[in-house]
Formats: sequence, C-alpha cells, structure tokens
Amino acid sequence: MILSRYERMIARRYLLPGKGERFIVLVAGFSLGAVMLGVAALVIVMSVMNGFRAELFDKIVGLNGHAVVQGIDGRLADWQQIARWARETPGVTSAVPLIEQPLMSTYNGRVEGVLVRGMRMADIRSNATIGNKVVAGSLADLKPGANRVAIGARLAEALGATVGSEITLINPSGQSTPFGTVPRYVSYTVAAIFEIGVYDYDKAYVIMPMEDAQTLLLMGDTVGMVELQTDNPDKVAQILAPLAQKVGRLAVISDWRQMNAQLFDALAVERVAMFTVLCIIILVAAFNIASSLIMLVRAKTRDIAIMRTMGATRGAMMRIFMTVGVTIGALGIVAGLVLGAIFLFYRQAVVNFVQLVTGQNLWDPSIRYLTELPSKPDPVEIVAIVLITALMTLLATLYPAYKAASTDPVQVLRYE
Repeated sequence: MILSRYERMIARRYLLPGKGERFIVLVAGFSLGAVMLGVAALVIVMSVMNGFRAELFDKIVGLNGHAVVQGIDGRLADWQQIARWARETPGVTSAVPLIEQPLMSTYNGRVEGVLVRGMRMADIRSNATIGNKVVAGSLADLKPGANRVAIGARLAEALGATVGSEITLINPSGQSTPFGTVPRYVSYTVAAIFEIGVYDYDKAYVIMPMEDAQTLLLMGDTVGMVELQTDNPDKVAQILAPLAQKVGRLAVISDWRQMNAQLFDALAVERVAMFTVLCIIILVAAFNIASSLIMLVRAKTRDIAIMRTMGATRGAMMRIFMTVGVTIGALGIVAGLVLGAIFLFYRQAVVNFVQLVTGQNLWDPSIRYLTELPSKPDPVEIVAIVLITALMTLLATLYPAYKAASTDPVQVLRYE
C-alpha cells in the first residue's frame, strides 16, 4: 500500500491523536494489546506442543528405535540372521538385539514393577539417550557376570535405592520342580542411576548386560527383539517392507507409529484444536481494531469532510484508515513475537514461579510424561501465525475505511 506524503502525515496524526482524544488512544492500545496476546499465546502454545512431541519422539525412539522385530512367542532364536537381513535392507542404519521383560523388584521391603532391558555392552555405551543422562554412578561399571545394573531415577526414589544398593529382581518363571515353578530371586548392585526425562521410563527401566538378562530369564542364547533404526522415521513402513517379507512367520515388525499410535494421534488432534481455539483470540483482537477505527472515523468525520472538499479522494481515505489499522496490527504482531520469545526462553522459570505462588504442581511428570516443559518453535508455523494475524487485521480495517471514504462532505458541513 503506497501512500502519498500527506496521507502518511494524516495517518501518523490519527495514530497519535491529541489530548482531547485520549479515549481513542486507549481503545487502540487495547486493540494492540489483544493482538499481542493472541500472537504470543499462539506462538507459545504451538512451540510447547511441538517441543512436547519432539521430546517424546526423541526419547521414545532413542530407547525403542524406529521399529522392532519381535518373535511370535516373545523370543527370537535366530536373531543373528534377522539382524543381518535388517542391516542389508536399504534405509536401515542399525539392528540391535534386545531383551525386555516386565518383572518385580524389591529393596528394603519396597516392591516396584520394573521393565528389565538387556543390551550388549557396546550398545549401552553408544546409546546417547542413556549414556548422556547418568546422574549418579557410571555405566562403565556394568560388566557381564558382575550382577550390576543401571536403574531410572524415579525407580531409585520409589525403592529408596542409591548407587551401591543391592536390589532383588524376581522372575516368576523360574525353575520347574516337582512342587511347581519356583520364582528366581537374583540380587544386583546398582552401578548407575539415569534420568532420561520421560517419567514412565525413569520409573520402570532396569538396564543390564545382555548375558545377565539371558541368565535371569533363562533364555539361553535367544533374545526378545531386534531394534531397528532407519534414515527416515516418517517412511519406516516403506523401508521395512522388504524385511517384513523375509522374516515372514518368524517374527512381527512393529514401527514407532504402531507402538505409540494413541499418544501421537492425541497430540496431533490437540495441536489442531489449540490452534483453532487460539485463533479466536486473534479474531477478537481484529474486532477490537475494527471498533477502534469506527470510533476514530466518527470522531474525525468533520476532518474527513474538509479533506474531501480540499480534493482528497475516496481512495486516499481508504488508504489512510487502512494504514492506521494495519499499523496497530503490525505493532501487535511484533510485540506478540517478542513476548512469546521471552516466555519460551524463561518457560521453566515461569512454571516454577507459578508453582511457588500457588502451591500447586502444574507439571506433574507422572501425568505429562516429561520432567520439564519443552519448547520447539517452528519457523513455518510462526510465519503462518503472522500471516493469519495480518490478514485478519487487514480485513478488520475494510469496513471502517469504507465508511470513512463514503463520508458525504455536503451532509457533514451543510450546517457548519
């Protein structure tokens, strides 16, 4: 929108009315504030939702891979062949044998359900999701046959265990005797405590060398599954289609979408719902801009009539008042982006402050999976928010600008 020199001057004067028109300035300020809060709310909520999904995906996939090949009966006897087929499949970057089995653990009279995870030592050390999250002890102390384990931080709290404590794992499927099956009770020393950041994992996981897990579960040389990583998790089904034909009836392949379908589908629906609801805030802000412009037009009716008699065109009036409204919207957008960025930078401090003031736990990790409020701004979404807000602001200026352009100077000035 190109304005002439006098149109820019008039638009500037209308953006900063005189002393007798402070009420108009107040209404325009409320309009700017509404746009700012709407944009900030959208940026904050969408960034947090993106961060929540990204954190969950990174940590879930970091432990469970993009897909797993599981035996029909829970065991893979010929896992070396399956791992070899997987590594030969184009797009598969790694194939790691694993054992996962839910058991019970006890320490000092406390009993907790756990998920025992047996891994090869090389895989334990190279897994960044675990290796970078050790808060006590060292993974280097895990050695086959040494009966040492690493446990999650929440599990350690629940059991009251620390590094050096001896916890007991109970395998109900123990040795068969003439009197029935006798559960196996095996003691392990806690060598390390880790905190991944996903509550369910930190509350349940017990990591141990593969050989110790096979001994505890009486599995011999078999494993429970082979974990697969691919070069494109969004196309994991297509990448693993050839492998699925090879394994046939020997095993079942489940990818990350199938294993966490309900969680990620719920997050996708919630993102759309939140975006739609928060757009209503911006719509309300656009109505505020329209109302402030209508008040400005009513207050400046005589000035508009005089300018029309001096040769100002209808188009000039349209451009002047549209510029006023769009400027308010643009300032609100910039202020909203700045406010959103500040909030996201200090998001955890804000959560902690609100919790301190209210005495309420706003971010319970047992409910929200993650231990901290995540954030991941998406530039594409931010651009979309800016464009939607700018479009709503522009549309809100059309009616007031049209009314200003339609002012009949004869009717206004006939009694002056």
